[in-house]
Amino acid sequence: MVEGKAKKSTLQMSLEELTNVAGPPGNERETREVMERQLGPFVDEVLMDRLGSIIARLGHEGPRIMVAGHLDEVGFMVTRITKDGYLRFQALGGWWSPVITAQRVEVITKEKKILGVVGSKPPHLMTLEQRKKVTPLEELFIDIGATDEAEAESWGVQLGDVVVPYSPFTVMNNPKHWLAKAMDNRLGCAVAVEVLRRLKEKDHPNTVYGVGTVMEEVGRRGGFTATSVVKPDIGFAVDVGIASTPGCSKDEASSNMGDGPTLVLYDAGHIPHRGLIRLIQETAEGKGIPLQYEWISGGATDASRIHLHGEGVPTVSIGVPARYIHSHTSIIHEDDAERLVDLLVAVIERLDQKMVDQLADGTFL
Repeated sequence: MVEGKAKKSTLQMSLEELTNVAGPPGNERETREVMERQLGPFVDEVLMDRLGSIIARLGHEGPRIMVAGHLDEVGFMVTRITKDGYLRFQALGGWWSPVITAQRVEVITKEKKILGVVGSKPPHLMTLEQRKKVTPLEELFIDIGATDEAEAESWGVQLGDVVVPYSPFTVMNNPKHWLAKAMDNRLGCAVAVEVLRRLKEKDHPNTVYGVGTVMEEVGRRGGFTATSVVKPDIGFAVDVGIASTPGCSKDEASSNMGDGPTLVLYDAGHIPHRGLIRLIQETAEGKGIPLQYEWISGGATDASRIHLHGEGVPTVSIGVPARYIHSHTSIIHEDDAERLVDLLVAVIERLDQKMVDQLADGTFL
């Protein structure tokens, strides 16, 4: 007897569809359209701010709860076509050049996507001292197979075209390990979709907004504008964290894939609300969901924008451990993502007006 393939969960299907489209900063249209299509059947209203963030509303009474992932992924922009047909580029978001070289990318032109590979000077032609140094981004280029500038332009390549990694969603040999580009942060978008999907079937005491923000990777810009539309009472920024791998000490990366969702206790733009942290911890313990913790000294999430809205919004940044973010291929664990959805749904169910008032005035600490 031949065993059939395991049935995909709605979370997996959402994440697969979201990671397989292109959406670098400022060019999130494809991702937004997918997220809007996924949310459409079960939300009451879908809005968009004037930068392109998507805002879906479920419910119309009670506290306003914002669950936000960001639509964009790290990518590149074409800045020059050389006379030999190679493309020079500008990074969109944070890249470390060693993870880019010899990787496949897609150039998104007006009419089509063109496959290319990131090239550099061959190490065979470098001196021993040159090989020891990291090749700067400015010396890398994209090879799309064009013989000269005119041919590249005849294919529709223009300055300003964006470029994303080519790395289709893949279920690994361990079927709970999911690999794809843009886990940072289509994971947050897929979680927001799934949270609203499940809350649709529940009697929750609030109005919940599932949000996909734009341009997080270049300064968390959509987090600012989308929050101005939602005007939340409580905020959750859903993003990926840094999973431990060989070479990482416990002081550097203490989260392990498969050991549960991560709560960020500090980042460079946000110190989480203590009462909301406590509520999450109590809820996780009651549901038997393990929690892990992160400290991020050199980065920030959309929580840094959300918590500063108006008179202030109790906010946390929560997510899952991920390996190899800001590269062509990241890996997450299915159980972490599913537990994160379970946890957020359970916490939101507790966020009635009384609880929100207690969080706001500091009596729930």
